[in-house]
Amino acid sequence: MDIQYDTTRKITGAEFIDLLRRSTLAERRPVDDDRCIRAMLQHANLLCTAWHKDKLVGVARSLTDFEYCCYLSDLAVDAAYQKQGIGRQLIAVTKSKLGAKAKLILLSAPKAEGFYPKIGFDAHRSAWIVPAHQELR
Repeated sequence: MDIQYDTTRKITGAEFIDLLRRSTLAERRPVDDDRCIRAMLQHANLLCTAWHKDKLVGVARSLTDFEYCCYLSDLAVDAAYQKQGIGRQLIAVTKSKLGAKAKLILLSAPKAEGFYPKIGFDAHRSAWIVPAHQELR
């Protein structure tokens, strides 16, 4: 299958939501909040996409300084296209845009926890999250 990867092509909120739904990542993303989805795309500063002809089949959406660290916030691949190396290639394209010392950081979706060690990620035991609705103590 001929998959094309791109780091310059913009996507719409509707395209992003459609892919999130086709990838199962929509279970943990605000797909019913257009304002939030638009902000997620607008403020990400590295977007790598995968295309089969004119169909968006994968996205790696990141926030980065390009030299020290890159937070890969969303890695979504259409379920019909999974297990073909598209996610791995999206990560490789993301890494290719980073400086030599930049670390790639992500929080795995529960269904994808087994994927990341297989492609070379190391688990990190000191990640912390505070939900939006929770006050700091």
